[in-house]
This record gives sequence, structure tokens and C-alpha cells, in this order.
Amino acid sequence: MANIEGYGMRIISEDQRPPSLPWGRSTIMRLLVLMRPFWRGMILAIVLGALTILSSIGLMATSAWLISKSALRPSIADLGLSVVLVRFWGISRGVFRYLERLVAHDTTFRILARLRVIFYSALEPLAPARLSEHHSGDLLAGVIADVDTLQDVYLRVIAPPAAALVVGWITVILYAAFDPFLGLIVLSGLILIGVGLPLITYSMGLRPGKARIEVRAQLQATLVDGIQGMAESHLYGFTHLQDQKLDTYSQSLARSERAMGRIDGLQSALTVLIVNGTALAVLAAAINRVEGITLAALTLACTAAFEAVTPLGAAAAHLGGALDAARHLFTTVEAAPAVIESPTPVPLPQDHSVRFERVTFAYRPTEAPVLKRFNLDVPAGDKVAILGQSGAGKSTLTHLLARFWEVTEGQISLGGIDIRALGLTDLRQQIGVMSQQAHLFNTSLYENIRIGLEGAADDQVSQAADQAGLHDLIRHLPEGGDTLVGERGARLSGGERQRVALARVLLKNAPIWVLDEPTAHLDAQTERSLFETILQKLSGRTLILLTHRRIMLDRMDRVYWLQEGQLQAFEG
Repeated sequence: MANIEGYGMRIISEDQRPPSLPWGRSTIMRLLVLMRPFWRGMILAIVLGALTILSSIGLMATSAWLISKSALRPSIADLGLSVVLVRFWGISRGVFRYLERLVAHDTTFRILARLRVIFYSALEPLAPARLSEHHSGDLLAGVIADVDTLQDVYLRVIAPPAAALVVGWITVILYAAFDPFLGLIVLSGLILIGVGLPLITYSMGLRPGKARIEVRAQLQATLVDGIQGMAESHLYGFTHLQDQKLDTYSQSLARSERAMGRIDGLQSALTVLIVNGTALAVLAAAINRVEGITLAALTLACTAAFEAVTPLGAAAAHLGGALDAARHLFTTVEAAPAVIESPTPVPLPQDHSVRFERVTFAYRPTEAPVLKRFNLDVPAGDKVAILGQSGAGKSTLTHLLARFWEVTEGQISLGGIDIRALGLTDLRQQIGVMSQQAHLFNTSLYENIRIGLEGAADDQVSQAADQAGLHDLIRHLPEGGDTLVGERGARLSGGERQRVALARVLLKNAPIWVLDEPTAHLDAQTERSLFETILQKLSGRTLILLTHRRIMLDRMDRVYWLQEGQLQAFEG
């Protein structure tokens, strides 16, 4: 996540947080606010769910009444209406159930899609400073697994209780119309399943639900590590240790899943017990209170009514895990960004000189400063090389110039203007960065180059590729520039990947170039060829070369040595 190639990221105002993200509220309230734009679909799904259950009640009651009435051998005319109603309730139940599932899942997928966009948008202003503290696998778990878990919030936590409330009151009122005592029995059974049982399963599901979220994140992180480092694991015989870690986390996850399964099983058993017990109680109480022909109808209708509250126990069991997933997401993205954009940025200067004035910087307050009262003046059009050993702080200069981190003390200016007064997008458009580990996406060669300039035309991309010396490569690729380069550019050599990074810089056509170890891991011939290409294309641009290799230094205007956070005169 610390790669600094992505200068096209969106800059988000309002304390760098998405305005749609509800800060400073309880977890469940945040989720409800995020779902608010989809309230029409949610209400429609709730209404359709209630109509489905009411159709089931009508079907059971009408069928029971029809069978009971038929036992008395009435005329067919007396049964005509009930036969029609049975068909009506049966068809309507299927239609309403289909529509409810269609609307509910469509709404849920729209909510999840919005959550992913919001989560990613909230991550953008945190990169790379704040995200360097997180494991990439943990972030992946947040974007995928945790967001998917949140579907339970709507499908199991919001919609079922709302539908149950509507159906429950209608059912109780209808039974009370026959006899208040029958209404009281049905109400008691509905409360036991709709309130009492969920409270029990919720409390029981808190610990395994939380453990499942945590272990799943650890498993995800370990899997990402294992896949990314699979070659090294095989080379050094590390695979058995990786397998042991995966097995440990898998077993822990399985234990959490089994615990949740036992809770679900207990909830199902208690639900069946309460439903049948309530139905028997209704039957026993109704014998002396209603006509015999309606006994079966009341009993079976009571059983069907519990379809409204039966899902609530399972919803409560999964509520804890869903809220933990939401808290995990919010905790990740609510960290304050390391860089805050000026609310009133000043226009860009025409001068492209760069100056570091008495800059001190440490990545963490508890660590020693990487730069100590650092000074550097690069006039517009100059070529400056800064040498230093690995870890001396060369890459830190790029991070600070692009404002991925803020200086601890001092200031950095562009054309005499403090870069903190400039808009982040404006500032980063002035800088073209070529690093030793430029990230290549798993897309075509041309699309990887196009990252340098959003909306660039095909001929511009092709020209940048030719200028970077990629024409021979493109000519031999099976699909030319449209050939997929593989994950992280696996199908390209190190030199070819660096030329793609150079093509991005050329396409961007920024007035300031920062080359951070651009020829690392390249052989001498490829290195010199790449440097020659770079110097030919500079065309009066400001160049800051950060390297530990002593090549082409005679072509620089000035050369410095970076040591212990300060510049020193270089003595070649």
C-alpha cells in the first residue's frame, strides 16, 4: 500500500472523510445511515415479506376450515369461496415470496456495493501513511469478508423484525377478536420467540461471532502472505510452517463455526418447542370458546404466524458477528489522515524549483528522525543526484515532496510556495515519480502506461511507450500493447517493468521528475540504456535522482551524499 505511483487518487475534503460516512455514532446507527438511500427498497421488501407470511396464515387457516367443513358433507356451493381462497392464498404466497426475495437481495447487494465504495474511498486519504500500519490481508478481509458479513444486518436484523412486528400485531388482533385469552396466548408465544429467544442466542453468539471475525481476518492475512511468498517458501523449505499456521487458523475458524452452528441448532429446537407448545395451548383454550369447525383453522393459523418471528433467533445469533465486522471496518477507516488538504488551496506557481528548508521528519514520534534539519535547493531545470546507502532516507524525500507524509519541522516549497498551501491533486500533477518497485496492474501493457495520465488517447500512450524504448517489446508480444502483463508485471523482465514506469512518467509530462532508484536490480547495459533514455527526454525539466549507484553522475549538475539525515558534499 506504500507504493507512490498512484497520483490519480481522489482527494476527499471534510477532514478527508467521505461525507456519507456517519462518524461519531453507534455502530448500528452508522450502518442504518449508510443504508438510508435504499429505504424505498427496504420498506418494499418488508411489506412483501409481511404479505408473504399473511398469505401463509390465510392459506393454512382457509385450508383447515375447508377440510373441517368438508367433513360435514355440505353442498359444493358452500365450499366454493373457500376453494377459491385456497388457490388465491397459495398463488399469492409464492408470488409475494419471489418478489420479496428479489427486492431484498437486490437492495442488499446495492447496500454492499455502496459500503465497498465508501470503505475504499475512506482508505484513499489514509494511504500510504496510515495504511502502512495495517496488513494487506487484513485490509482485503475488510473489503471482502467483513462487508459480506454485513448483509446479515439487513437480511436478518432489519427486515425480519419489521415484518414480524406487522404480522404479529395483525395476528394478535385477529385472535383477540375471537377471544382475548386466545390473543394473549398467541402474543406470549410470539414474544418468547421474537424477544426472549433472540436475547438468549445473541448473548450466546457474542463470543464465537467475534472470534470468527478475528480468526477469519488472521486467516485471510496468512493466505495473502503465503500466496505472495510462495516461491520463497518453496525455495527455503518454509512451506510446512506456513501450512501449520493455516491449519491452526482454520481449526480456530472451524471451532467458531461449530459454536455458531450449535447455537443455531439450539435456537431451532427451542423455536419448534415454543411453536408447537403455543399451538397446543391455543387448541386447548379454543375448545370451549369457539365453534368446532374453526378449531383446526385457529391452530394451524397460529403455527403459520410464527413464520414471522422464527428468523429472529438466528438473526440475534449473527448480530454480534455482523456488528463486530462493522466495527472492524469503521476502526480501520476512522484513523485521522496523516495529511490534511488546505481548504483554500493557492494556485500553482509557474516556477518549478524545489526547496527543502530545515526539514526534520520521523515516521513515528517514538522513532529517531530520518531527516534532521535537511536543506536542499533545486532550481527549475536543474539535475540533482542524491546518493546514499539503503535506509538513508532517500525515498522519504519523495514521500514528503508528494505529501504522503507531513514534515515534522521545517517546510518544503515549490516555486517559493509552501506545498501545504497547494491542492494535493495540483501538487501531485507537477511530479512524475519513477520508483524501483513501480506497481504494474494485472491488465494490458497500454493500460498500465495510461495510469500516468487519466483519459490519455491511444496515440499518446503509444508515443510514450516508444519514447521509453518499449517498441521492440510491443512488437514481439502476442497482442501488442494490449497483452496482459500478469500480476505485478510477472510476464515482463525487470528492465521492461522499469521502462513501463518510465513511460508513465513520460505520458504524465510533469515538470518535476523524481527518480527513486530507477535502475535497481538492472544489469549495467540495461541501466545505462535506461538512463540515456531518461536524460534525452528531460527537456529542461527539474530532476531529482535518488540512488545508491554511481552511474551517469557526470551528467548531473550537482551530486550530494545523504547520511544521518543530512546532505554532505559528494566526493566521488
